[in-house]
Amino acid sequence: MAGKFELYQDNAGKYRFRLKAGNGQIIAVGEAYESKAAAQNGIDSVKANAGEATVVDQT
Repeated sequence: MAGKFELYQDNAGKYRFRLKAGNGQIIAVGEAYESKAAAQNGIDSVKANAGEATVVDQT
């Protein structure tokens, strides 16, 4: 099963998203956004940029 983004409102009324793997495990969480549209833009940004992102090991 493919992963999915979940868009939701937190207890403070802010909009957030989380990315879940196919097995249901949460693998990424977005920040709090003031609007649903801003949270959707965050999802779109992850979709557009994650595939080409480099790994920077800071250990």
